Amino acid sequence: MHNGIEQLATTWQSLPDYARSTAWILVITVALIISVALLTLWERKVIGWMQLRRGPNRVRLFGVAPGLGQPFADVLKLLLKEVVVPANSDKFLFRLAPVIALVPALAAWAVIPLSPEVVVSKADAGLLYLLSLTSMGVYGVIVAGWAANSKYAFLGAMRSAAQMVAYEIAMGFALVGVLMATGSMNLGTIVRTQGGGIGSWNWFWLFPLLMVYFISGVAETNRAPFDVAEGESEIVAGFHVEYSGIAFALFFLAEYANMILISTLTAVFFFGGWQGPFEGYPRLGDTFLGQPSFLWLLIKVFVVVFFFLWFRATFPRYRYDQIMRLGWKALIPVTLVWIGVEMLLATYRIGPWSRSWFH
Repeated sequence: MHNGIEQLATTWQSLPDYARSTAWILVITVALIISVALLTLWERKVIGWMQLRRGPNRVRLFGVAPGLGQPFADVLKLLLKEVVVPANSDKFLFRLAPVIALVPALAAWAVIPLSPEVVVSKADAGLLYLLSLTSMGVYGVIVAGWAANSKYAFLGAMRSAAQMVAYEIAMGFALVGVLMATGSMNLGTIVRTQGGGIGSWNWFWLFPLLMVYFISGVAETNRAPFDVAEGESEIVAGFHVEYSGIAFALFFLAEYANMILISTLTAVFFFGGWQGPFEGYPRLGDTFLGQPSFLWLLIKVFVVVFFFLWFRATFPRYRYDQIMRLGWKALIPVTLVWIGVEMLLATYRIGPWSRSWFH
C-alpha cells in the first residue's frame, strides 16, 4: 500500500504542468458542483431549523439519510422538464445567457490557492483576473432579460444590473485596500503575508473593508435581503422569469457557486486563507492548530456561507431605493475613507505595514 502511494506521488510529479492543472480543474469543478447541490439542502435545513420546522426529510439517498437525496431529485426534475424558448425571443442569446452567468463563477477558481501547494494558476495578476471575471456576471443578467423579449424580464434585468454595478464598485475599492495591505495581486502571496496567526490576518486592520466586501458580495449574488431580482410581489421573478428546466438550473447553479466563491475570497483576503489560527503561538503553533491546511480554508468558508443562509432566514427584503442608497452613499464612501486611513498607517509603519515585506 505504501509503495503504491509513493509510486502514485512520483507519477504525479512527473506529469507536465498542463496535465496537473487539467486534473485539478476537473477535481475542483466536480467538487464545486457537488458542493452546490449539498448547499441547497443545507440552506433548507438551516432555514427550517431557524423557523422551527424540519426542512427536506423525505427523499432518501440509497435508502438512508432522509432528505439527503432532495438536491439530486431536484436536479433530475429540472433535467426532465422542457426548456421553453419564447417565440419572439433572440433564441441564441436566450440560450447563451445562462452560460455567461455560470462560466465566470467556475473560471475564478483558477487563481484561488486552496492550500500552500494546490493552486491551478499562480498568476501574479490574480486580483485583476478576479475583478474582470466577477464583473462579467452582469452580462449574463442583462442578456437574459433582453433576449427573452419580455417587459417583466427586462425590468428585472435592469434593476439587477444597476444593483450589481453599484456594489461591484464598492467591492473593487475594498480590494484596493487589500492590495495596499499585502503589496501583491497574487492570491497566494496575499495569504502568505497574513502569516502569524489570527491577529495577523487582514480582518483586524481592514475591518471596515471586510464589512463592505461581504455586504457587496451578498448584493452581488442577488441574495436576500438584496434579492430584488426575485421580488415575486413586484416583478414576477426577475430576469430569469422566462427560463425553465436546465436553463433555469444553470442560473440557480451560478448563484450558489458565486456564494461559495465570495465566501472563499472573503476567507482568502481577510481571514488568512489556509493559514492556521495559532501559527507562531507557543505550544499551539507546532500542532495542527498552527499548521497551514486546506481544512482551515474549508472551515472559514463554511462559517462565511452560513452567514448567507442566516441573512436569508432573518432579514426582510430591502426596497430598491434603499439598496441603491446603501451602495452609493454608504459603502463606497466608507471604502474611500479607509483607503485614506491605510495611507496614514503605511506612512507611519503601523499594523501590516510594519512587516518585513513592506520595507
